[in-house]
Amino acid sequence: MDSGIITIMLPLALAIIMIGLGLELTPKDFARVSKHPKAVLIALFCQLVLLVGIAFIICKVLALPPLLAVGLMLLAASPGGSTANLFSYLFKGDIALNITLTAINSVIAAFTLPLIVNFSIQYFMNDGQQISMQFSKIIQVFAIILIPVCIGMLIRHYAPHFSEKLNKPLRIFSVLFLVLIIIGAIAKERANILQYLTQVGFATVIFCICSLVIGYFVPRLMGINSAQARACAFEIGIHNSTLAMTIALTVIANSTVAMPAAVYSIFMYIFAALFGFLISKLADKETVQKMA
Repeated sequence: MDSGIITIMLPLALAIIMIGLGLELTPKDFARVSKHPKAVLIALFCQLVLLVGIAFIICKVLALPPLLAVGLMLLAASPGGSTANLFSYLFKGDIALNITLTAINSVIAAFTLPLIVNFSIQYFMNDGQQISMQFSKIIQVFAIILIPVCIGMLIRHYAPHFSEKLNKPLRIFSVLFLVLIIIGAIAKERANILQYLTQVGFATVIFCICSLVIGYFVPRLMGINSAQARACAFEIGIHNSTLAMTIALTVIANSTVAMPAAVYSIFMYIFAALFGFLISKLADKETVQKMA
């Protein structure tokens, strides 16, 4: 992709998408944490501790090349995508909890994502392949995530009717932009794409399955009801790969680092849909057993 597109257009497009995310949030979504503190804390623990740890183990066990390992850790550090709300709606999850988790994740990721990425860079990269994420770039990540979300929330607060009109076009734009950025990232690395798919395809499949399984069954084991567990599963399983790819291409300025997120984007909706059907059948069986 052209350097001007990468440095100007990608952050601008992502900002528009994050504004769209902000249009779906209100201060009440943050306040709702007090109503479901256990579900929120468990979901955050799964995403920020368990999944980051699993991504690290996958990198080590499969001996991923350094740049791809950094890319997988970047993906693991990225918050849930707004599409999680749609999957929650389709498979009878607690959508209010999804929105709350998205709100909290958007804020926390601005702090945790640079820390996790910097750790992975220092751990996996060789001296000859050094890439970095200095303080100025950390501020850039913070701005990419938080400022547009806040703008979206302000638009919703002061112009609710206008925000409703913007919602659908921005959702369509989000999907189109995700497709375009995947095509662009793959096109730039087309000479190595088969090698990357071989190296990171299996890793992303494992990570996707782990994200969904942990997101659902850990909350269930901790006493969270099925609807809230589904919300957690989709919030944790559907990562914001658009954010991960944009940071890889602009902040880190390396297209190889974007590959795990690009490959993950191909798999995650398929696996999320299959997982949704499976847990729906599981929930139906539990209902029948309780009625028997």
